[in-house]
Amino acid sequence: MAKLSGAPPQGTANGSAGAHAKVTIYYNPKCRKSREALQIIKEKGIDPEIRNYMEEPPSKAELAEVLRKMGRRPRDIFRKSEPLYKDLGLKNKDLTDDELLTYLNEYPILIERPIVVKGQRAVLGRPPEDVRRII
Repeated sequence: MAKLSGAPPQGTANGSAGAHAKVTIYYNPKCRKSREALQIIKEKGIDPEIRNYMEEPPSKAELAEVLRKMGRRPRDIFRKSEPLYKDLGLKNKDLTDDELLTYLNEYPILIERPIVVKGQRAVLGRPPEDVRRII
């Protein structure tokens, strides 16, 4: 069974991020793309830490670290098709990265998914096949 957040890391994989680096997937079980990405990871024999971010939203610091590993900014991982994105006025270009991280933390439904992290690298699994780049 996959590890829940806080469980000791056991995931292993080959790749440039390190052969024994823990793999974490920020996952929404209702999302088909999340389920497909998890299947790709498991097919590689990896037992990832599964982070249901809807039940356990990542902190602002955690989000900032994941974004650093992705080489992206907060605005890059918003689900812009979510009605809440429009309702909150998040198109506003004057919002700072810190403010955007606050919204992502407070409203995790706005986080694009899945995100897979391995060592010092992370990737947005859209399409899910993109997770192969780091596992």
